[in-house]
Amino acid sequence: MWVRQLLFLFFSMVLILTAGCDNDLSPQKVDMTQREEISPGIRQPVITYAYLPQFSHTVSFERHHRMVQYLSDATGLNIQQIFPETFHEHMLMLSQGKIDISYANPFVYALTAERYGARVFAKIIELTGEAAFGGLIITRSDNPNIQKLEDCRGKRWIAVDQFSAGGYLFGLGTFIEHGIFPGDFAEIVFAPGPGGKQESVILGVYAGRYDVGTVREGALELLKDKIDLAQIRILARTPRYPGWGYAARAGLAKEVVEDIRRAMLNLDYNNPDHRLILEKAAMKGIIPASPDDFDPVRDLMVRAGLK
Repeated sequence: MWVRQLLFLFFSMVLILTAGCDNDLSPQKVDMTQREEISPGIRQPVITYAYLPQFSHTVSFERHHRMVQYLSDATGLNIQQIFPETFHEHMLMLSQGKIDISYANPFVYALTAERYGARVFAKIIELTGEAAFGGLIITRSDNPNIQKLEDCRGKRWIAVDQFSAGGYLFGLGTFIEHGIFPGDFAEIVFAPGPGGKQESVILGVYAGRYDVGTVREGALELLKDKIDLAQIRILARTPRYPGWGYAARAGLAKEVVEDIRRAMLNLDYNNPDHRLILEKAAMKGIIPASPDDFDPVRDLMVRAGLK
């Protein structure tokens, strides 16, 4: 009995081994000296791009995400937009190397260049066609106590931020030229909270919480669908000063800055794709810039006692 079982087991093994063979295949010699080295992918460093938070983060993103994508595609760099909460945080992050490319007003640029070694490399052409902009001094249309600039003495002033150009510095300069100094106001308040500061100033004046406000040119249009702009009167327009610019943090590789600069200067307003990028960012073009271009702003800072 056990003999038959052994024979059955033997022939079963032979059949299994025979079925596993393929007469058409021959053994292949493997040369272990031929090896391909597989290295892990190198993660490209992120180049951070920040828009000074004068508007809400939503507006900042809507205005600049196309620009960021264009620059990434054009340079091959991993450029990402980040969103500082305040003007002060923007400047602090630039000083700490957390912002590589800063898009900021000329007041902030002048301060960061002097304090932290920021290097301007381009400036924008505003939608007006000029490489300059100004500020607006606004009040409610129905405020009987403010008919001219001199009537602002003893009133409540809300400004965008202590580091805002069009929303504070330019207005301060205009007040001083008319013999009105900070101590002449009942109070000076800066718009609270992160981002959205231009809108906050306009709404503060619109609601009657403040008598007078200062914003940059073009800010009123942001609220044209939300409030009755006929209730806001432009009391004065400030002189125009050198506009917004792009600066690189101290220590950022020169070749990186040059690649980004070249891509920016290649933007052509007559190209429909480029025009969309530029107009969404509220600019008509980007041109070269040097530190001397911003001397009028530095002079104003001195006259206003801010330097």
